[in-house]
Amino acid sequence: MIKRFLIAILLLGLIGGGIVGFNMFRTKMIGQFFASMKPAPVPVTVSEVVPTRWTPGIEAIGTASAAQGVDLATEASGIVREIKFTAGDRIEAGQLLVQIDDRQERADLASAEAALDLAETSLTRARELRDRGVSATTTLDQAEAAAVEARSNVAKLKAALETKQLTAPFGGEIGIPQIEIGQYVTAGETYATLQDRSHMRVDFTLSEQQAGLISLGLPVTVTSEVGDLSQSGTVTAIEPKIDANSRLVTVRAEVPNGEEGLTPGQFLRVRVDLPAEEGVIALPQTVVSSTLYGDSVFAVRDETPEGGEAQKIARQVFVTLGRRTGTLVEITEGLKAGDVVVNAGQNRLTSGAVVTISTDAAAAANAPDAAPAASN
Repeated sequence: MIKRFLIAILLLGLIGGGIVGFNMFRTKMIGQFFASMKPAPVPVTVSEVVPTRWTPGIEAIGTASAAQGVDLATEASGIVREIKFTAGDRIEAGQLLVQIDDRQERADLASAEAALDLAETSLTRARELRDRGVSATTTLDQAEAAAVEARSNVAKLKAALETKQLTAPFGGEIGIPQIEIGQYVTAGETYATLQDRSHMRVDFTLSEQQAGLISLGLPVTVTSEVGDLSQSGTVTAIEPKIDANSRLVTVRAEVPNGEEGLTPGQFLRVRVDLPAEEGVIALPQTVVSSTLYGDSVFAVRDETPEGGEAQKIARQVFVTLGRRTGTLVEITEGLKAGDVVVNAGQNRLTSGAVVTISTDAAAAANAPDAAPAASN
């Protein structure tokens, strides 16, 4: 009985050892197979690092306003008798826009002009009598004073009469009337807006550090959020005072608006172009990979392994980034002129991978992974 039991244990041990040995042998052979297998080269597209002309810029958010634009207001109170414009009309400088009831002022003016005629006649008679020596000097003085007072009254009433006629201070496009015929208006009440949109101002703010980099006359590009409108202008004014609350500096740019694409009050993106710099290394931002370990690019280099043939190897190179403008980013450290970097297909690369240069960026970006996956 014991003999049979020992034989069974021995057979089980042999079977188990055989299974374990087979698995170890299989694992070893699989490892040797993949260790000796060379992965297929990864297709990528590359570009050479070439120093370029760099035009740095400062970007900000601005608001457009007309070079000449006001909200027109009444100068005197009264009843509106005529409105001589409609919304959107082109207005000329000096054009009559609103007529307020001026009947009382006209009547007062007629009375004052009659009094002025009488005062002028009296002054003329007093001078003639003085020349004949039959009039006292005080009589002439009183006549001259009465004439001066009469002239002043006429001028005063003419000025009051002008306040009843509201005219355009400059030419431009007028907005929607804010008053109606027959309405009683008070002095200072807004009746329309007048905007000359042929030339625009764009006001924006910069930090104290950014404001120190700009000067009058620098070119400015403004872009709208609607319609992709872009206009160019120049910096014309820099506020000499820093706002104590926001710590920002207000800057103004003048922008021609011949086609009147810009509208007062419009939201705009502003870019101030700083003086250009030569010999700057810049790459598209899509070339740079950013991780917790830093920013890096894949540089392609020709390497020859021992006993092998020359190959193109992708090496991960950590770089230091500088300024950004548009789609480009400045590389301050890590690369030099003449280096070749991967610009498509780098998402499948690891440092040391063998690559092939492709001219088709789409094919390189969409190519399947070269190395097959191992299966258990």
